[in-house]
Amino acid sequence: MAKKSEIIVKNVSIRTMKVNGTDYLCITDIAKQKNIAEPKDVVKNWMRQKNTLEYLGLWERLHNPAFKGVEFDPLLAEAGSNSFTMSPSRWVELTSSIGIITTTGRNGGTYAITDIAFKFANWVSVEFELYLVMEFQRLKAKEQELLGWTAKRELSKINYRIHTDAIKSNLIPVEVTKAQASIIYAEEADVLNVAMFGMTAKQWREANPELKGNIRDYATINELICLSNMENINAVLINDGISQGERLVKLNQIAIQQMKVLNDNEGRKLLK
Repeated sequence: MAKKSEIIVKNVSIRTMKVNGTDYLCITDIAKQKNIAEPKDVVKNWMRQKNTLEYLGLWERLHNPAFKGVEFDPLLAEAGSNSFTMSPSRWVELTSSIGIITTTGRNGGTYAITDIAFKFANWVSVEFELYLVMEFQRLKAKEQELLGWTAKRELSKINYRIHTDAIKSNLIPVEVTKAQASIIYAEEADVLNVAMFGMTAKQWREANPELKGNIRDYATINELICLSNMENINAVLINDGISQGERLVKLNQIAIQQMKVLNDNEGRKLLK
């Protein structure tokens, strides 16, 4: 399923679409930089040029195994003549293009894979192309940042099921209430927090009232890696019947050792 968003380039909104993990830009929107009233005509004028079809055909041969080369050859021979016309929908229909796709409806338009979209933008305006590339790169950097953030959060949860199952089996009495169970879970979470950060979640919130989220939202990737490992180890210690106080000291020692390996910064002080 296509996932759509947009970027703003020189006050022009350019729709973007991701299809099967591949980025497409709306060249109908890019064409508004040249003719805001009839952007579709701009696209058609670009596609009727011989050098445009040469580029599109070569791109498809390199990237599209289903490209209809036999149907393409007579189009290329005719391209550039006064009588030759070409539209995105006709191009897709005749050649089974994947570099250019069309969408219908109120918000429909012509989308092109980034290679082709940048080529079209260059034809429209060299200046606009440069700004478009810069903004698209900024968008991709933001996506990578969000992806990294998601990975960090998921990493800290990766062993959650193992950890909570161990607590249910060894710390929660039979038929306890949900309120009792939640208190036990909170205490175990704070065992890891104190071992790693030197404070409970509540203490962190009281010390940082201006910050949103929780203590782990502001952890580094190395701290989250260490926390993930500690959750596994804590589950083993719980199954072995080790008391909470003993586990806290052991986990703190493990945190210091692993952080020294993961990070050149100073290790955290051992709990006394």
